[in-house]
Amino acid sequence: MDFSLIIISLLKIVGIIFLVILPMVSYSVYAERRVSAFIQDRPGPNRVGPAGLFQPIADIFKLLLKEDFTPRQVNTLYYWLAPCLAMMPAIITIAVVPFGSTLFGVPMVIADINVGILFVFAIASLGVYGIVLAGWASNSKYPFLGGVCSSSQMISYELSLGLAVIPIFLVVGQLRLTEVVRYQIEHGWMIAPFVGDWTNPTKWLLAIPMLISFVVFMIAIFAETNRLPFDLPEAEQELAGGYHTEYSSMKFALFFLGEYAAMITGSAVVVTLFLGGWHLPLPSWHGAFHWVLVDGTAPGWRGVVGGLFNIITFFGKVAVLLFFFIWVRFTLPRFRYDQLMRLGWLFFFEIALVNIFIVAIVLAYFPA
Repeated sequence: MDFSLIIISLLKIVGIIFLVILPMVSYSVYAERRVSAFIQDRPGPNRVGPAGLFQPIADIFKLLLKEDFTPRQVNTLYYWLAPCLAMMPAIITIAVVPFGSTLFGVPMVIADINVGILFVFAIASLGVYGIVLAGWASNSKYPFLGGVCSSSQMISYELSLGLAVIPIFLVVGQLRLTEVVRYQIEHGWMIAPFVGDWTNPTKWLLAIPMLISFVVFMIAIFAETNRLPFDLPEAEQELAGGYHTEYSSMKFALFFLGEYAAMITGSAVVVTLFLGGWHLPLPSWHGAFHWVLVDGTAPGWRGVVGGLFNIITFFGKVAVLLFFFIWVRFTLPRFRYDQLMRLGWLFFFEIALVNIFIVAIVLAYFPA
């Protein structure tokens, strides 16, 4: 057994969870409050620390110090398990997402498995159980109804989510996420495959179905993470608070922290599949204009700088998508439940399915 690999893996796990994901979860809440305040022309959190930057820390203490009340009628084991199932899948899913090239010769991915996207869907789907158990274990009619509605929504949009990524793997030829990023480095990002190969008609033909896949996948991510306009699981108007009505204190907070963690993980998957992952080509001029790849595999300090630049690039793209999540929340109204289900089953499912056949035809009859 190679203990050095175990130690390196543990360092990557600790680093990505405690130095990146959890701080991003806390400050995504802060960012949402500041951005929403800006959109609504009000100051937002600005008292705790400079520009309110310590507000997430104050929120943590507030939630921890609240009374942790457990109703008498609940099924205790599953009542306590549900918040964990809401939070953990989003954190575990990040294990297969490459968040950089290399740093000090170490690949910046925790587990580079050959079925990466299947792992993402398999683990992310466990979040449904957190919502179902929260509604059922509360032994109350309102959480139960909220849990049923929420689970049907998430299961419906998981179909569109899975179908939307199949065109990518038809093009790449495998499911390993690091290879998806490598393919985009060599052949152009999936969102715009014609960039760098402007005269190739196949790339222009692929651009349309890839754009469709991107749009379907992004909207399905909104539904999977229960964000507006798909936040029916937490709608106060239709339900009495939803599946988490009987929860308080930190258990209540875990559901919302899980939502933000799912936003971060979903954004990371979108960046990996469609936006080139950690890749950011920079323009350079050496007699003619061309693109330069910043790589972390270069020797010496250049490799360290390149590796850090790739990591910053990846999380910079994730931050842009998080801002988009927040912007949409305070721009669009909520769907009715019948509209939400109709959109998922009668539009996105069919569009994603037809899109697979379009990509297959393009690849079969218009080889690159």
